[in-house]
Amino acid sequence: MTAFDQFVEKVVLHNKIATTELLQKAKDYQTSHPELELADLLIRAGVLKAEQVVAIRRKFAATNTAPITVPVPPPAAVEVPVSEPTAVAVEPERPLSAQNSSDPTSFTTLEDYLSYARKFGASDLHINAGSPPLVRKDGQLQVLDRPPFTAQEAESLLFSVLDGQQRETLRTQFALDTCCDVPGLGRYRSCFACQSRGWDGSFRIVDQQVPSFEQLNLPDNLKSLTEYHQGLVLVAGPSGCGKTTTMAAMIQLINQNREEHIITMEDPIEYVFFPEKSHISQRQVGAHTESFSAALRAALREDPDVIMIGELRDRETATLAISAAETGHLVFASLHTTGAAQTVSRILDFFPADQQGQVRSMISESIRGIICQRLIPQAEGQGRVLALEVMFNNTAIGNLIREDRMFQLPTMMQINRDKGMCQLEDSLQQLVQEGAIEGTEAWFEAANKSPFKQYQPEMMEGGE
Repeated sequence: MTAFDQFVEKVVLHNKIATTELLQKAKDYQTSHPELELADLLIRAGVLKAEQVVAIRRKFAATNTAPITVPVPPPAAVEVPVSEPTAVAVEPERPLSAQNSSDPTSFTTLEDYLSYARKFGASDLHINAGSPPLVRKDGQLQVLDRPPFTAQEAESLLFSVLDGQQRETLRTQFALDTCCDVPGLGRYRSCFACQSRGWDGSFRIVDQQVPSFEQLNLPDNLKSLTEYHQGLVLVAGPSGCGKTTTMAAMIQLINQNREEHIITMEDPIEYVFFPEKSHISQRQVGAHTESFSAALRAALREDPDVIMIGELRDRETATLAISAAETGHLVFASLHTTGAAQTVSRILDFFPADQQGQVRSMISESIRGIICQRLIPQAEGQGRVLALEVMFNNTAIGNLIREDRMFQLPTMMQINRDKGMCQLEDSLQQLVQEGAIEGTEAWFEAANKSPFKQYQPEMMEGGE
């Protein structure tokens, strides 16, 4: 542990914010993740808040030899003895650079923009040479009011959050995918790339804590997919629809309720899990392993119970995932597909025609469920709501997959609505009836547009 970690431990224990047992779990987890500070882990465990860590960090930087009073709201400041001299009061919290400002023209660091994007409720931030900064909120891009970045400004901002090795990689390969962990501001899934006008950076805001099923408005019947001890669960949908967040919520549910060995392999790591009942190992492609397939091969020798794969990208990864599901592991994975039938077909497309029959048979037995999701703007214009297509495996579904009759899966899902299955169009219709989304949005999102013909935009009449 670093001196700052020890300081944080003293503050937390003195203020009785966490038990010794919980702190020991955090320290044990930190042993296998030395890149994380104890304060980061306590934030993700819900023990500390980001503003509390900022206050503690300031006082540690000022002195670590005298008793101090550290504000830990709520309650108000509490005196924390570290040694013998008199207590020192913590100064009122001041803005770091321009992070507390809502005027983008006053921002001077990338942290300012990241802080603003998180407070604004955006999902993404874009810093591009030759254009002003943009944020994506509720699925729509919005331009921030400031002049376009010069190439030098964009490079200075983007490279400021990278370490030496990352900068070298970016300059050599002209692209870099990583997850930036900014002290006091949280984690951001980040993509850096070179373009004709300079450097671009895209930052996906990641929640500090893993959201629950209730927070995501996921139906309770999906919890049954976390209760299996072997099988394959697929989460599908277009980019930016929350697939990673849904899988994280399912992994967290297992972590809270079962004593299992969980291994995740991601590109990059987004949500950092704090072990509760389960033991969790997280590996990042590029940093801890060469590829998903390499990580999956290694994982099968590490005695896992549950495996999470960030994305099924190629035949080898798909083969290993299906094999793992067949040999007694519960496997979660994501794909970029639009429906349950298309998801099965996409996996089959990884394989040559002469192998697809065998793969269909394996999938028909190992698949436990497929969740396809979309995030759709709310009717009031504030936020987005979740639309789902859900398929659970049963004898009839398995037979259709085995016999290559994927075109009949939607009909079978309709027949099994009382068992929790749901087509995307049914979910969209329900949201329209509840007034949660506009009918036009449902028309655009639906694969089968017939139920939403009345909402077809006038300018598009005569064609879909």
